[in-house]
Amino acid sequence: MSMQTNNNWKAISLICLILLIATVLLSAITGLWVLTAIPIGFLFGFFLAKADLCGSSAFSEILLTKDWRKLAGLWMIIVVGMIGFAGLEYLGLIKLNPRPLLWASHIVGGVAFGIGIVLAGGCVSGCLFKTGQGNINSMVGLIGIPFGVGAVEYGPLHAFSSYLNRFIIKTADGGPVTLSTLTGLPYWMLSAVFATATLAGVWVLNRRRHSSKSTIDSAVYIKDEIPFLQKLVTRPWKPWQAGVAIGILAAFAYLSSAASGRNYPLGVTHGVLQTAILATDAPLKYVYAPQPPQPAAPELKTAKDSGVSPQLKKVSWWLVLSVNFLILGAFVSAKLSGRIRFIPRPPEQTVVAFFGGILLGAGAGISGACIVGNVMSGFALMSAGSILFGVTVLLANWATTFFYHMGGSWRS
Repeated sequence: MSMQTNNNWKAISLICLILLIATVLLSAITGLWVLTAIPIGFLFGFFLAKADLCGSSAFSEILLTKDWRKLAGLWMIIVVGMIGFAGLEYLGLIKLNPRPLLWASHIVGGVAFGIGIVLAGGCVSGCLFKTGQGNINSMVGLIGIPFGVGAVEYGPLHAFSSYLNRFIIKTADGGPVTLSTLTGLPYWMLSAVFATATLAGVWVLNRRRHSSKSTIDSAVYIKDEIPFLQKLVTRPWKPWQAGVAIGILAAFAYLSSAASGRNYPLGVTHGVLQTAILATDAPLKYVYAPQPPQPAAPELKTAKDSGVSPQLKKVSWWLVLSVNFLILGAFVSAKLSGRIRFIPRPPEQTVVAFFGGILLGAGAGISGACIVGNVMSGFALMSAGSILFGVTVLLANWATTFFYHMGGSWRS
């Protein structure tokens, strides 16, 4: 790597760091905590791009290449997020807000979403960060996503989605079904159990890996003389490393989101929709600070359900800012790593990606969220509905991968 490149990565990293810190300071001075969505979104995109951590590829690569590393990265996000959320709840800084068990919505939406992410070449967050990397198909898929979500929120699929929402399972006191309500164990205790089991699994895998290394491998090992900081910002990360970073970020996202009128951790689906709505002349209701409590708030999924007129569309500035700066963070990550590539794609793939984006957008709209909201955040909140969605998406993804990418055959 040339000296000019070294100077570039230092300058770019320093400028980004200064701007992110300045944004947080501005938020603290003005009390506009919604501005903290900017560094949250930027770092989220940066971390995702570092490990190419897309939910679609995490599922598909298990079949295509027998590679479980990205799925392990998703699991690290979940477990680290659990620990962070438990700590914040203990300190009284957040109120846990697990999703309701809308079983019909999660199954129907999960099937559509699982098929769509294969056709589009990425989930919602995958299309976002791959757009920052210059992936043409992801850009086209991203264009299709708001059409699908919008059809559910405000269009022809709204009545169908509302009908599915009637099929809900609640606890005896009317609350959402979670692993805590099913087991009778408190959230913090289950978080500790999952974290301990994960650490034990990592320890066992590391022992096996070290024991399988040969002395020949050690003999030919060449020391990497690139400084740690330079490797951190210019080299790809392992999925588990990005998973830990995103899990920590999710805790800060919960604080930032709660202070901005949205009591939930990371999410992107409705941020994509609401960004598209900003380009229209529709009357909008802006949300950037905590609002007066609404009845049955955990079950709200659509503008109609939340008491917002279908003609008055809700826009959460936290979601809009985080989604758009996610793309910028991914772009900077790709720029520092030299991974920006505008590669032409076959026209038929591009067309499929567009309609795949519409399908996955509709699936995310019906189920209320995507991989980020339902798996990264929903699993971490131990929502039974999110777990049902995740399992459904996994199975639908595998079935579509088998027929679409593997031609319906196990032969390589």
